[in-house]
Amino acid sequence: MERADPMMVGAATVFVVRDIAASVAHYRDALGFDVTFEYGEPIYYACLCRDEVQLHLLAGSATPRLPGNGGLCIFVRDVDAVHAEFAARGANVVKPPVDSAYGMRDFNVTDLDGNQITFGMQSPGVTS
Repeated sequence: MERADPMMVGAATVFVVRDIAASVAHYRDALGFDVTFEYGEPIYYACLCRDEVQLHLLAGSATPRLPGNGGLCIFVRDVDAVHAEFAARGANVVKPPVDSAYGMRDFNVTDLDGNQITFGMQSPGVTS
């Protein structure tokens, strides 16, 4: 029997945060993620999902890693609609949607600790 080549089938970004309860509430309320898993007593790890994206949060007290040093890029179908939703929810938008020379239309938000998420899509009129 031949073995198939190994294949990566998924990934999840883990952000380190100072206050896991406040961060879970932020991702739920400001960015529209659903809380799908919480672990520990008290809770020090959480998984949040929105559509096809998983994001994990780890309490700073449970790791030597420092909070606020993470970054993630999430690709979306309508960057302006996502930006409008997040702005209405009170997300911390640090750069509004712009068309960039690298062919993307994107914007940035930061969470309560400074972890940055870029939401983007191919700029209109750019072909692959």
